[in-house]
Amino acid sequence: MANCDSCVYNVYDDDDECYYCEVDMDEDDAARLMQGHYKDCPYYQNDDEYAVVRHQM
Repeated sequence: MANCDSCVYNVYDDDDECYYCEVDMDEDDAARLMQGHYKDCPYYQNDDEYAVVRHQM
């Protein structure tokens, strides 16, 4: 599975002092993700804003 630490949807909550996934998914997708039907998270997006620049070089 993709590393959630580098995902753009992984957001820190100051009140609870922990990280949460803030992707907007429906109940069916959430259940499939929790049950392990996906090899990798279909919502993972790398939080590397320079990836496009490195690709162009």
